[in-house]
Amino acid sequence: MLGALGVLGFSMSLPMTRVAVQDLDPWFVAFGRSVGAALLAYAYLRFTGAPRPTSGQWRRLAIVALGVIVGFPLFTSLALTTQTSAHGAVVITVLPAMTAIFAVLRSHERPPPLFWIASAAGMLAVLTFLAASGMVHGALSLADLFLLAAVVLCGLGYAEGGVLARELGGARTICWALLLSLPATVTLTAVAAVAHPPHADAAAWSAFGYLTLVSMFLGFFAWYAGLARGGIAKVGQVQLAQPVLTLIWSALLLGETVTPASVVAAVVVLACVVLIQRTRASAQVPAPEAAPLSNR
Repeated sequence: MLGALGVLGFSMSLPMTRVAVQDLDPWFVAFGRSVGAALLAYAYLRFTGAPRPTSGQWRRLAIVALGVIVGFPLFTSLALTTQTSAHGAVVITVLPAMTAIFAVLRSHERPPPLFWIASAAGMLAVLTFLAASGMVHGALSLADLFLLAAVVLCGLGYAEGGVLARELGGARTICWALLLSLPATVTLTAVAAVAHPPHADAAAWSAFGYLTLVSMFLGFFAWYAGLARGGIAKVGQVQLAQPVLTLIWSALLLGETVTPASVVAAVVVLACVVLIQRTRASAQVPAPEAAPLSNR
């Protein structure tokens, strides 16, 4: 249930980003939402009296911040200035596979060859869709490269955060990561605001508010807590619903066209991801120590 709540919140991230960057600078959207979420994180940590992470945990929190606070928001914001969120939903269909790959590397598991074959097939399906789409002529567009970079970094941040949440708890993991990145996000947000003063309509500001409160804050409470309690391999399967939900939101909220090619590509990649999750779930790994319930 926690994983499903996180995915439900994240499924609207691309459509809301698409709305926000139509009027607001993409750099402001990417880092401004992190600043707002960091203020909420500070209040939460003070209210709960959370102890400070250890030096080793701070280093791992830096990886989380690189993936989900800097990498994914920045590259999706840049991509969606010229690309639709429906198109982006197909590209991020490979995110569960990328999360599983990083989880394997992080946990030092030895998956069977089928795991890597399915991972390569999923990535190939996405690249084939991009090459065959009308927006790509002979090579990947810059927006597509941004989306692929976002997927890689987000997978890294999800996997590292899922492991770290077993020690810190889901809420504290994202809160400390937000505070760790605050000096950089405040600076970048200020520079973006000076270079392009934010002027937008109510729709853009509402989308920005959603990205701040849900996509960058509350969604991670549920998502990381779910990964910590149920395991990255098991709970990660819930991500399979995210691209489908994003396509639905794109059509309903933005009136974007969901092409048959998009649906076919999404189904092929989902099949590969299911195979990846099943092969990984069958791997024998030591059971991690659970975080105390009070820390979750």
